[in-house]
Amino acid sequence: MSEWTIEVDRGACLGTGMCTSIAPDHFRLEGGTSTPVKAGVDPDDAVVDAAESCPMEAILVRSADGTVLAPQL
Repeated sequence: MSEWTIEVDRGACLGTGMCTSIAPDHFRLEGGTSTPVKAGVDPDDAVVDAAESCPMEAILVRSADGTVLAPQL
C-alpha cells in the first residue's frame, strides 16, 4: 500500500481543531496550529475528510505519486 503525505500550511491554519476532531490519529494542535502526527500515512478517508473540512484549506493530502487528493480545488 502506498503512503499518502500530509502537509499543513501553519501560516494559514487558524487552529480550529476540526482536523483533530475528525482524524485525531493523524493531527494534533501544537502552538495553536495543526501539525500532522506523521507526514507519511497509510490511506485513510478520515485524512481526506479532515482536509476537506478545514475552513482555511490549510491541509494538503497527496498520493504517493504527488497527486493532490484533498482538498478538491
